[in-house]
This record gives sequence, structure tokens and C-alpha cells, in this order.
Amino acid sequence: MDIPIDLPGLDTLIPTIRGGQVLVAESGPDPAKSYFLRRLCLSALRQDGGVSFVTTRGRDEVEALFRREGVPSGDAAQRLNISERDELRDLKGFAGSDGVLALDSFTMLTLELETPDLAGLMRRLRGLCREHGTTVLLATDRGIHTPGAEAVTNHLSDGVVQFHSKEGPEGLVRFLRIPKWIDGQFVDRNVYYDFDGTRMAMDLRRRVL
Repeated sequence: MDIPIDLPGLDTLIPTIRGGQVLVAESGPDPAKSYFLRRLCLSALRQDGGVSFVTTRGRDEVEALFRREGVPSGDAAQRLNISERDELRDLKGFAGSDGVLALDSFTMLTLELETPDLAGLMRRLRGLCREHGTTVLLATDRGIHTPGAEAVTNHLSDGVVQFHSKEGPEGLVRFLRIPKWIDGQFVDRNVYYDFDGTRMAMDLRRRVL
């Protein structure tokens, strides 16, 4: 199942995520990446796909966020399965399907894994994707894992979207970069965006230095 990128502006650069891929959404201590993951999950639900959303936060809190952000009516809510976990060492309980497996936050779920064990888990996730057509979405926290673990996660993914922010003359400047995309495509440019916690808006016209 292909998942449309439901963010005007960004969808001109990366229109869809094809089924059977591993995507990393990376940032520092910023909720933008988790919001991005939820938007992709909602897009999958609108395509009649199933979503398994794994979080280290409270299930009730995440359910409230999904409701606020627009879970589709009808049976879509029944196709959204939210679960809490403190760690992820194997894929038990994640049956293969052509839907979405979202892991938020992947960094905290795998914090105790050594780099070789993390690499093995990433390869198993890739195998799940390829065999069943599952789309795996990983939200990762920059600077918490070791540099080697971060490099392994990004290397064994099919695409990486990085959310950045910095202070500018007029206040906080937010931009994203796509250093790696599916099939070797690179969209290595800065894309300015606004995010207030409930809405994300892209602006391809503005250049971020």
C-alpha cells in the first residue's frame, strides 16, 4: 500500500511512500517528527490500511492526539492499534501485513541495544517490509544513541527525513532535510516549515541558510 504524503509543499518533493519501505523521521527534542509520523498513519488509515502504533508514552495520551488530528470516521478507528512498550528487542506481536508499523520513539525503545544488535533488528524490520509489504515508520531522537547506532539506523533505512531548528534574527527557524530517499533519490535541500504543535505548513519558496 502506498501512503500519500499529506503535507502540502512536501508532497511535491516526496509524493508517496511505497509499501515495503523503512522510513526514519529524525529530530532533536522536538515533537515535529512524532506529528509527522501520526500524519502518515492517518493517511494510511484513509487508504483503508491498518496501523500498529507503538509508543513509549501513555496510550491514552496518544489516542487523544490521534482524535484531535482527525482519525477518519467509520471503521478506521478499529484499524488503529496503539500499544505501549518500554523496549524493543524483537518483533514478537507484530504480524506481517501490508499496513503500517510506526515506532515512536524508536531511539528510546532500542536505547539498551548494542550497535550490532540494533543492526540485526533493523535488518529484521527490513525483512518484514519486503516480505509482507509493511511500511515501517521510525521516529528517532538525534544525539541520544551513539553516533554508530544513529549511522546504522539511517544506513539500513530506505529514506530519512530530518527535522531541524535554529535561532534566527526573527526567532526560531524550522527546516527539514531529506538526505536519503527511496531508490537512491536525494532531495538534499532545506525546506522551511512552521509547526505550532497542531499544524505543520511547508514553504518551498523560502531559502534557509
